[in-house]
Amino acid sequence: MGRIFTVELEGRSYGCKSCKTHLALADDLISRAFYCQRGKAYLFNNVVNFTIGVLEERMMLSGLHTVADIFCCCCGQIVGWKYESAHERSQKYKEGKFVLERGRIVDEIDFTAEFHIESCVSMSDAEDA
Repeated sequence: MGRIFTVELEGRSYGCKSCKTHLALADDLISRAFYCQRGKAYLFNNVVNFTIGVLEERMMLSGLHTVADIFCCCCGQIVGWKYESAHERSQKYKEGKFVLERGRIVDEIDFTAEFHIESCVSMSDAEDA
């Protein structure tokens, strides 16, 4: 297997519960009013650091949809699904959007606002210079 490159999101984000890999920005959250077989789920405009499964027709509470499961690119854990197409006109807004299952993700804290790193030259750095 080759090297995996991941996108590190800046700002408040959600990550994989298993390995903490960044998945989505809080700013891309569209709705918290979604549900899956295991409980609550969130609808997002955009998700990163995932691999996508096979397209399949799936009957959901809101009707028939063509979806593909999405998996964390680092640990392989299923984290949700992507809506490819909706068969009902009222559900077309979901097309191209992502659902992350609440039980499979964690909230990340935004460290960018108040996180500062100070550096100084150590003895070994001075000797190498």
